Amino acid sequence: MTSFGMWGIIPPLLTIVLAFVTKDVIVSLFLGILSGTLIVAGGNPALAIMNLADALAGSLADGWNIRIFLFCALLGGLVGMLSRTGSAGAFGRWASSKLKTRKGSQLMSFIFGIIIFIDDYFNSLTVGTIMRPICDKTKVSRAKLAYILDSTAAPVCIIAPVSSWVVTVMSIVKGSAGFDSLGMTPFEFFIRSIPYNLYALGTLVLVFSLIVTGRDFGPMKKSEQLALTGGKLYNDEKYGPVSGEVEDNLNEKAKPVDMLFPILFLIAAALVFFPVTTWKNSVDGKAITSFGQAVHSMSLGDAFKNTDASVALFYAIIFTIVATYIYYMLRGLMKLSTAGEALRDGIKSMIPALIILAMAWTIGGIIKSSPADGGLGLGVYLSELVVKGRFPLMFIPAIVFALSALISFATGTSWGTFGIMIPLVMPIAVGLAQAKGLNNEALVNVSMICIAAVVGGAVFGDHASPISDTTILSSTGAGCPHLEHVATQMPYAVFVAVCSLIGFFVGGIFMNMLIAWITFAAALAAGLIFLPRSMKSE
Repeated sequence: MTSFGMWGIIPPLLTIVLAFVTKDVIVSLFLGILSGTLIVAGGNPALAIMNLADALAGSLADGWNIRIFLFCALLGGLVGMLSRTGSAGAFGRWASSKLKTRKGSQLMSFIFGIIIFIDDYFNSLTVGTIMRPICDKTKVSRAKLAYILDSTAAPVCIIAPVSSWVVTVMSIVKGSAGFDSLGMTPFEFFIRSIPYNLYALGTLVLVFSLIVTGRDFGPMKKSEQLALTGGKLYNDEKYGPVSGEVEDNLNEKAKPVDMLFPILFLIAAALVFFPVTTWKNSVDGKAITSFGQAVHSMSLGDAFKNTDASVALFYAIIFTIVATYIYYMLRGLMKLSTAGEALRDGIKSMIPALIILAMAWTIGGIIKSSPADGGLGLGVYLSELVVKGRFPLMFIPAIVFALSALISFATGTSWGTFGIMIPLVMPIAVGLAQAKGLNNEALVNVSMICIAAVVGGAVFGDHASPISDTTILSSTGAGCPHLEHVATQMPYAVFVAVCSLIGFFVGGIFMNMLIAWITFAAALAAGLIFLPRSMKSE
């Protein structure tokens, strides 16, 4: 038996339904996993719970997974160290002396949001803390600042080579049925898939366009007019009071460079360890006996392409934390006791994301694995079903984008959506492409378009949902009433999502990303021309 057939649909379907009903992705994933182990155990609840425990432990026993798990936890620890020193405030005070105009303060907020890409939570709170007084001084509405913060959080994290988001997607892609047939590493898959992410890149294009042109529309236009002409930075009469503002940890010793050092060090360390990891792992004691011989055995490009990203990133975060600790100690910004507290608090903030990540791996493993290995074999079943049913491959990208957007918007999380959708979509895309007899390059192209559609839809929900953590933290970081942020941002997020859906639909017909981008750009340009004229600001 290669699969449990239609029974395998129950875990992901139950997870999706429960996510909509409960708005709790952790409980939904847990019950989805339990339903899968119950099917495998033939309805025996005791055996199902034991299988669930084994599956969860097994997902963390994998070398790749545990390094990614620890990378995410330690990244939270690094963020905790950054927050404790007050370096963000020092950077903000320096920046405020350079900015005098509305456009300049918005552009600087946008640039900082792109630079601080290692974590979406840290991005929203830190950039908000830095830029809020500057934007207040130049009469930029809190709603506009919150929109810039939110739009440079998840959309930037998902395309940055060094972030917890990227390693999560790589780990789920790596474990999905059909990925092995692509003939590439998860890191190479990620790098090559960046141009396919219409929603994330399109969001950045829209934010930049709105800042440069000032062509706001909908409720945002009203908020901007109130700030500019009435001096009212947020509309508490209509949307309620500000729920909270993040205060700067004032530290007179801190300097702007103190915030940039850890971020730049992490990027540099990752760039060094990507090829170093490949060279180190190629030393087998037989054909290659030394590191120097390994370096000369392959080009730098091949070393980057064939890297084990989990190892490289884990090395990078360890070295970065050590270097940052030493640097802050020498600068007098942190003591041994406060460093430990900062690390602990930062890691604690990552616990919900880590739980979701572990459960996403677990449900993905149960869905993918064959019955002989304790799974449901759903990937094999769905692939055979859609191939034999001659389902049109051209419609897959648009359908999975819409479904992923719906799930993530309802749950407020993209990570759970990754865990549900990627293991389902990868085998379908690969199976349909292979049934058409496509060559390897075309197979890779199809897979990237389909997975980019999943990722883009998931990021939309994280970006726009009123119950999303980053949406809430962007409101907090900007000091904006949460309902005002949601109301003013929603038209923009939905606009980019509709443009992305059109792009994936047309691009899916031709399976050509250039055509998808041309279609997307045309829809975006048309919207920027007509929406400010036609959409009311009330």
